[in-house]
Amino acid sequence: MKYLFKKYEFESQDLAETRIAALPHTEDEEGNEHPSHSHTVVKLGYIFTEQPTFDEDGELLTEGVQSDMYSVDVLWNASEITETDEEGNQEIDYPYGWVSKEIEVEGNGVHTFAGRNF
Repeated sequence: MKYLFKKYEFESQDLAETRIAALPHTEDEEGNEHPSHSHTVVKLGYIFTEQPTFDEDGELLTEGVQSDMYSVDVLWNASEITETDEEGNQEIDYPYGWVSKEIEVEGNGVHTFAGRNF
């Protein structure tokens, strides 16, 4: 199985939640929804762009600065988002609303999957 590690930023948590909720789901007999996809979604939230600082007693010295963008990392299962055309050519087809939110980071950023480099 091939996996694709991507990082995203959304203008709000609500927009991120909408895109995540639009991924394939099933509903059980009690009406609860559960993902039917095998992508791994990690909601990082509003990450710090400048870390707060603390003294040796844990007292806050300087406030941190949080991003105004909501961050999400996804480990896509490529087999679930690969389309094959009539000539047998394969192309990755990310779900609606994800491609335009992808970001590039230096290094691994604040999160990685199982120690894999981004």
